Amino acid sequence: MPLTQLDSRTALIVIDLQKGIVGLPLAHDAGVVVKHAARLAEAFRCHQLPVVLVNVAGSAPGRTEQPRAGGTPASDWAELVPAMTPLANDICITKQCWGAFSHTGLEETLSALSVTQVVVVGIATSIGVESTARQAYELGLNVSLCTDAMTDVNVYAHHNSLERIFPRLGETGTCEELLALLDTR
Repeated sequence: MPLTQLDSRTALIVIDLQKGIVGLPLAHDAGVVVKHAARLAEAFRCHQLPVVLVNVAGSAPGRTEQPRAGGTPASDWAELVPAMTPLANDICITKQCWGAFSHTGLEETLSALSVTQVVVVGIATSIGVESTARQAYELGLNVSLCTDAMTDVNVYAHHNSLERIFPRLGETGTCEELLALLDTR
């Protein structure tokens, strides 16, 4: 389903555009993803709409079959990339789980701002972006996803999210399409 509309109280959620994740081998050029996300953030700020910048530090407890890759992360691993430096009114969330709503207070923050729709972008498509989109959908928020402002470490997982999961959670489109909608609301 293409992008059809933006609610009057729509928030942008940027997932994990941080040094340690942007530096991973990715399916698409991280620079392009960051550039698109930065353009969206600038536009949301210009329209006085909430911008949520999310990073991940640590991981959820529990056993998994696949250990965390890479060993001990660098000291700046969780720092947002320079293009995502928060401005005064931005909402900054540090998460321990894949999705940005789990144990972070994000649901309450967006509710207090009367947000009814979210646009989700970032890395990784099949992990942080998809988990956050699922959680938003389950909370009753309208969900939009800019597919050219996200990538994954696995191209097949990225395409699975785009083709099979996202159409069931909301609307997908490009940054240009979303920016055009933003300028017409």
